[in-house]
Amino acid sequence: MKPKLQQTLIGAIDQGTSSTRFIVFNESGGIVAMHQVELDQIYPKAGWCEHDPMVIWNSVTTCMENVAAALRRMGHSIENVKAVGITNQRETTVVWDNQTGKPLHNAIVWLDSRTKHTVADLVGQTPTKSNRYLQEKCGLPFSTYFSGVKLRWLLDNVPAVRQAHDEQRLAFGTVDSWLIYNLTGGINGGRHVSDVTNASRTMLMNINSLQWDTEILEFFGFGKHMLPEIVSSAEVYGVIADGALAGIEIAGCLGDQQAAVVGHRCFQAGEAKNTYGTGCFMLFNTGDKPVISSHGLLTTVGYKLGKDAPAIYALEGSVAIAGAAVKWLRDNMKLIQSASEINDLAAKVPDTGGVYFVPAFSGLFAPHWRDDARGCIVGLTQFATREHLCRATLEAVCFQSKEILHAMNADAGFDLTTLKVDGGMTNSDLAMQIQADLVGIEVVRPIMRETTALGAALAAGYTVGVWKDLADFHPEEKPEIFVSKIANDEREARFSQWQRAVEKSFAWAI
Repeated sequence: MKPKLQQTLIGAIDQGTSSTRFIVFNESGGIVAMHQVELDQIYPKAGWCEHDPMVIWNSVTTCMENVAAALRRMGHSIENVKAVGITNQRETTVVWDNQTGKPLHNAIVWLDSRTKHTVADLVGQTPTKSNRYLQEKCGLPFSTYFSGVKLRWLLDNVPAVRQAHDEQRLAFGTVDSWLIYNLTGGINGGRHVSDVTNASRTMLMNINSLQWDTEILEFFGFGKHMLPEIVSSAEVYGVIADGALAGIEIAGCLGDQQAAVVGHRCFQAGEAKNTYGTGCFMLFNTGDKPVISSHGLLTTVGYKLGKDAPAIYALEGSVAIAGAAVKWLRDNMKLIQSASEINDLAAKVPDTGGVYFVPAFSGLFAPHWRDDARGCIVGLTQFATREHLCRATLEAVCFQSKEILHAMNADAGFDLTTLKVDGGMTNSDLAMQIQADLVGIEVVRPIMRETTALGAALAAGYTVGVWKDLADFHPEEKPEIFVSKIANDEREARFSQWQRAVEKSFAWAI
């Protein structure tokens, strides 16, 4: 019989918008085993996007069971897994019956824009008639993006949700809450909690006290009974109740973009990272005091690594459509057969041929906050080909990131000199070179790209003592660095054209 390996391992659930993964890391941050399941998107109407909460939950258990089986085949004992961390798509809103444990509606995904009229109604109820009315309290403007607005829509439009609220059977949470509840037993003692980074994306948490804000809850008309307990990003929330990993502690939890901050070890004020996933998200560490942006950025909790640890804050620029634009080219327009094909086609042309693509499918997030914007392609001539459109799609993601970087530099009062990157699109050397060209600073890509899952694993491992100080954690690989190959005049001329294209996308949705 082959002896068991004695390596210390940490697991991470990475529940994203388009897929779920479970990854097991070793103490050096290397991947030992992983399994991934694609997640079906549900589009009931134009601008709407939903997930089935039970499909989300089943995808997590499938990934965990497959990785556990792989570990056993490799000679690892399951007892070597010292803890599990969770990272998740943020803002996506789940409601369930706390008596049955069953969902009362499909989860409304973060990029869903059905709440446009709800936003207008809420803004109209404020004394200032401003979408920034609550921003000093919660760090966020009124937008279709955030969970509190989605919850208000559910209460207004789904009778089963309203009835459960009135009968105090309603449980609300973001995806982290739903997963921890089910992992720790569901109706059989499951814990209803949300980590502080996810709670900071609801509009309901006071950004200073880190607790649910009574005045905000009264404004929205919500009862506190349905809300999860707010906890830190690194503590033991409970143990896994069932399955191959039963008995292992769940010891870390962060929203996906904050997990990437930890994964990149952006622990110093002034450090920033950009994650390219379904959307694109840039976070800038501002230290232990929240900074309210005057340039269209969001104030959010970056992490809180322990019950008694200070909260570290960040400014965030959120872009709704990044990798989702590539998926649109593949699934809707049938211009490519696989996501990777976009790079081959884009590389066949030296530029976009004057074509600009603004993928405002559900409006524009930071720094514009225009829910009336819609996607547009401008600059078309008979010369344009699908190769030009593919390159314009990559450029669109990079131009949107440049807009966010401009806003961050303005809020910070100084210019960032490096940008740490991760996410699926960073696998493209071409995309990262375009990004370096357009921002004019170093773009730093780690060799190990699963930075978000690593962040959740680091938080969990830190909680149980695998790592004593995360600032001392350094993976063995050296990162790759991309530098600009174009002159500043060209960079600014192309950005000016992009800004013209963005203006064309405004005021399309009625």
